[in-house]
Amino acid sequence: MGIHERKQREKEMRRKQIMEAAKKVFSAKGFNRATMEEIAGEAELSPGTIYLYFKNKEELHTSLSIDLLGYITSLMKKIINIKSIDAEEKMKKLKETFIDVYEYDSMVLINLFHLQSGETLQNLSEEVLERLKETSANAVSAITSIVKEGIDNGIFVEKHPVALADIIWATYSGVVLWVDSKRLLNNEKDFVRQTLETAFEIMLNGFKVKE
Repeated sequence: MGIHERKQREKEMRRKQIMEAAKKVFSAKGFNRATMEEIAGEAELSPGTIYLYFKNKEELHTSLSIDLLGYITSLMKKIINIKSIDAEEKMKKLKETFIDVYEYDSMVLINLFHLQSGETLQNLSEEVLERLKETSANAVSAITSIVKEGIDNGIFVEKHPVALADIIWATYSGVVLWVDSKRLLNNEKDFVRQTLETAFEIMLNGFKVKE
């Protein structure tokens, strides 16, 4: 391994170290109360080092969301490549994937959905903003692929596949954000799974060609 390759690997390892520390601090204190100094302390690095990798707290938080979105997309691509099931079954697997991701990391997922609107985008560097746009486009493309397969095979209604994909993603984000807001009033219950189950059942019935 050459010097350049080694430096790049060390840089990526340091970046992951910072992001793992940030996730712990954000989970414990929330975004608003967490500070870059606390994240640096958790990572056992100086605050100056943190700023070499991330412009600000918003950019660090967003980077966690980008990584999670990339993870979701990789799971969706695995569903797309299953040849033994049709698009309707793939939609059901997509629903389970969405639920599993929420249960795996609800904090970062909620932040990802908040990024879709708000002032946070204005505080990001061009590089991070482009990564977010590219990763978001890949996610929508994966959903669109499943929808288009269903349309092409006569399972789903002939509507624009991107529009249907947008409905799926908007339903996912809307349910997660709405149910999460309700948890502020009752933190003992989490109805995300039940609500997503119902939402996808209704969507799938609406997507299907009526016999």
